[in-house]
Formats: sequence, structure tokens, C-alpha cells
Amino acid sequence: MRELKRKTFLTIFLIITAFLLVSVVFVNVSNYKRESESIRRNLNIMDGRGMKPENGGMPQEGEPPQQDGEPQDLEHMMFMDHEVYTVELNGTEVTRVISHAPEASDFDAASIAASVVELCKTETTKVENLFLGGYAFHFKPGASVVIVNLDPVARKLRSQLLLTLCIFGIAVFVVAAMTRLMTGWITKPAAEALSKQRAFIADASHELKTPLAVIMASADELETTESNAPMIENIKYESDRMNRLITGLLDLSKLDAGTPEDAFREENLSAIVEKTCLVFEAVAFEQGVTIDTKIEEGIRFSCIREEMEKLASTLIDNALKHSEKDSSIRVGLKRERGTIRFTVTNTGEPIPEGDEEKIFERFYRGSADRNRNENRYGLGLAIAKSIVTGHGGTIRAASARGKTTFTVEM
Repeated sequence: MRELKRKTFLTIFLIITAFLLVSVVFVNVSNYKRESESIRRNLNIMDGRGMKPENGGMPQEGEPPQQDGEPQDLEHMMFMDHEVYTVELNGTEVTRVISHAPEASDFDAASIAASVVELCKTETTKVENLFLGGYAFHFKPGASVVIVNLDPVARKLRSQLLLTLCIFGIAVFVVAAMTRLMTGWITKPAAEALSKQRAFIADASHELKTPLAVIMASADELETTESNAPMIENIKYESDRMNRLITGLLDLSKLDAGTPEDAFREENLSAIVEKTCLVFEAVAFEQGVTIDTKIEEGIRFSCIREEMEKLASTLIDNALKHSEKDSSIRVGLKRERGTIRFTVTNTGEPIPEGDEEKIFERFYRGSADRNRNENRYGLGLAIAKSIVTGHGGTIRAASARGKTTFTVEM
């Protein structure tokens, strides 16, 4: 359920955030293009090209379009949207600077015109990056240089960018809060269904415990004869299998319900793993398998002791069931950069490719016949994963070169 909520939240949040980000980019790109086109239009107007209808240019501030050959009244032309200057030239010398801005500034149009004349030999139009400021110009050799001061434009665009980013940041926080509420509302039916399913499994398992205990006790009291011995043995065997299944379901129900924070205690994890290995040594010896340990001493961890014992015994028991005869199981425990790593490695039948994640699913069994013969229901590794997840860790499995390793990191 937690994973469903996480994925639902991320999906909604990322979709809306991406839309907001695209909107921010669109607004700023549109502003940039609008300013750039306006600057080029002003340069064309002052050059006289903008007066011609076929060029699409229009004079500023309601100036009527001039006809071809009609001289422009440069002295009285004003631009309210940009700071424009006309620098008249006599060859390469600056003869006059005319400001078309409504307010005077310290912009040195004459010096810029001189540098443009020095660098450019042919008619040239150039508009620098508007966000960085500077200037734009149109140069007509020997006649004039029309210059636009881009510093006010840069301040305007940067201000608009900052404003849109602030709005975007606020919107992201609002979206996160709304998405959290929407996630709860969307996943509520699934949460209720899952809660009912867990309650049913727990209640049914508890209810089955009593009649199963009666069956097992009655089977033990039955008088065994040559004729009924196989039937009594079957009753005991299937009752034991049923008992294992019910116990596993109850363990999962308990883990699904969650554990209060005050149930965690700081425990010596090294001692827990070492003790579990000792318990399995006799079983391993009977199967012709040895258990080699490499356990770092004194590793302490805030956990639930019973669950850590269950985790260690599940992984070691699983390794024993899949180990070849005359092989060894390696159990390791160490601390690396603040992370506790617990590994169990065995030599034997590998995990089928693509099943590395599936084996942790409930009731998943790679081979139904083999698992039935081994009295297994596919709950052991699901329980192990629930324990690890409940302790804020991760568990994974991998097979390579005939060896299978389960790795727990917490």
C-alpha cells in the first residue's frame, strides 16, 4: 500500500510539475522572442527599412509611415519601449549622436559606435544575448549606426524570469500539498480493500488454529495399526503443512499491521546472527553442508530481536534447501559507511533469470512440485522482505557463476 501511494503521488506530482515547468519556459521564451523582435523592428525603423509596408515594420508612438524618399525626422522620433540612439557618421568619424529615449542616461553611444565602425566593414545587424545586456546595433557604413541599449531589457527579462520562478516554486509547494490529499483520496478504496483482506486472513488463520490443533492432537492419540498407519501418517503430515501455512499467514498479518516505534530496542545484531548460524549447524551437517561465517563483532542496531532472528533463520534455511551436497554456505555481517550489510551465499541451483524480484512475492513458487515436496508455500522470503522493509532496509537476490547471494542492507 505504501508503494502504491508513493507511485500515485509521484505520478500526479511529476505530471503537474512538468506542466508548470513547461509553462514557465514558454512564458520566458515568449517574452524573450517578443523583446528580440521589437528590438530588430526598431533597428529597421531607424534604418528606414521599417517604413516600407513590405518589411512589416511600423514606427513607434503612432508615427505615420513615411513614404519612400521622404526624410525621417530623427530629432523628434521617440521610443517608449527601448533606449534607442542614432549615431551619424562622416566616413568613420562620429558627427552627431541623437537619443530617441524619453529620458537621458549615461549610455555612451558614441564610443560603441566607434568600436562598431572599427570592427565592421559591411552593413551589419547584431543583437546580443538579451539576458546578459550589452547592446544591439545596425551599421550602415559611412552613414550611421543605430544602437539599442540592452541593459534595461536584460533587467526586465531577468525580473520576469525571477518572478515566474518564484511563482513556480510556490506552485510546486501547493501542488505537493494538493497531490498528497488527492493521493489519499484516490488510494482510499484500495487501502480499505487491503485492510479488509488482511483482517480476513488474520481472522481466518486464527479461527483455523483451533480445529487444526484438535486434528493434530487427535491424530497423535489414534491407535496405529498396520492398516491405518499410512492414513494417520498422512493426517499428521498434512496437518503439519497446514500449521506452517497458518503460522506464515499470521506472521505476515502481524508485519503488515506495523510495529510501534517503542517496540524497537538496540540489540547486538552480531550475536543474533552468530547464534542463528549455530542453531542450523546440525541441520547443515546432516545435509553435508558447512556454514562459514564472517561476522564483524559488536554491531548494534535498533530493531525487534524476534524479527531479526526470523530474518536470519529464513535466509539461512532457504540457502540450505538450495545448496549442493558437500558445499558451503557463507554468512557475512559487516558495517560499511553507516550501513549494515548482511549476506547469505550458497552454491547450488540458481534463481531463474527474471525471478530475482518475484521470489519475494507472497505465494510465489518457481517450481510448484519441488516446493510442495519441501513443504513450502512461498511465504518465507515474503516474510523476510516485510521484516527488512519494516526496519527501513532493502533486500535483493542475485545468482552468478553457480552462487546465489541474498543481500540485506539496513
